[in-house]
Amino acid sequence: MESIKKILITRQGRKFYVKDLESDLHTQYGFVNKEDLKKSKEGDLVKSNTEKEFFVFNPSFIDLYRKIKRDAQIIPLKDIGFIIAETGINKESKVLDAGSGSGALACFLASIAKEVITYEIREDFIEIVKSNIEFLQLKNIKIKNKNIYEEIEDKAIDVIILDVPEPWKAIESCSKALKPGGFLVSYSPSVPQVADFVNALRKNESFVYLKTCEITEREWEVEERKVRPKSASIGHSGFMSFARKVTK
Repeated sequence: MESIKKILITRQGRKFYVKDLESDLHTQYGFVNKEDLKKSKEGDLVKSNTEKEFFVFNPSFIDLYRKIKRDAQIIPLKDIGFIIAETGINKESKVLDAGSGSGALACFLASIAKEVITYEIREDFIEIVKSNIEFLQLKNIKIKNKNIYEEIEDKAIDVIILDVPEPWKAIESCSKALKPGGFLVSYSPSVPQVADFVNALRKNESFVYLKTCEITEREWEVEERKVRPKSASIGHSGFMSFARKVTK
């Protein structure tokens, strides 16, 4: 994937990604001269040939993250944030996620966790994950061609997150890999998956079931005193079920 050199943003919040500093940047607001792009520094103001103003800054992690390759459906940021908040993932955490899909969750968690391991059984997805890891320049992710339903070779894990079709099949392997007090999270789109996972979880003495939640996001339009919800919102994306390991 081609790296992003700079980001330009208008006063209205429209962003443009600069990948090539040897070419003019063409937008619907006209073009920004390549010489202006090359000499601009973070915080500078540049103008297009139509006098449209753009602020210049260097891409942060979240800017790059929004441009990763996607194939499998990814867990949206609203749900990633809730998982982090509920499990307390931090700079000391060792996290395992399965399956990787496009690697969006693993990559985001690697930006805050000490170590992330991600399991995926599909070779085509593994190649996408590798590309995204390289694009984001992450050094603390290991991707493995492993089946989470089988024995997990990684141990002493703080948090395991399952984004797989039959998460209840991974409960036993996860119980052996998690630290006492560690969290097990299942992310599932449908109610039957949640029911099967939670019912199986309650039969396993290694875990205490905590809760199942979903998060909805509704953006609001604010213009002077006209304040109202936007017509489009992010509704159901997935159910998150949380458990905690209580045995050694």
